[in-house]
Amino acid sequence: MARPLRLEYPGAVYHVRNRGLARQVIFRALTDYEMFLQALHETHTLWGVEVLAYCLMPNHYHLCVRTPAGNLGRVMRHLNGVYIQRFNRAHRGGMGGWSAGAIKRSSWKQRPI
Repeated sequence: MARPLRLEYPGAVYHVRNRGLARQVIFRALTDYEMFLQALHETHTLWGVEVLAYCLMPNHYHLCVRTPAGNLGRVMRHLNGVYIQRFNRAHRGGMGGWSAGAIKRSSWKQRPI
């Protein structure tokens, strides 16, 4: 079954959440949280998304964001892609090849507020 279309429009405020595949851990160390926040800051700078609030937990995260350009899909593709690449680079070769590629990159959830 196809996922529902994502509603995107300029100035919208969203609650966005994403989790690890099968609820796997996506933040293994304090440096992983810092790496995600750096990627979030870079995403804000590059795409103009306004981060109103966030909550990071070991196996998922929540964001409250405003998209002045109505580009939530592009913003999330960038954020998740950058974080996954950096996480995998930082943890290469450890834990039996486990990677943050297990983040549900394309199935993040959003709800307009």
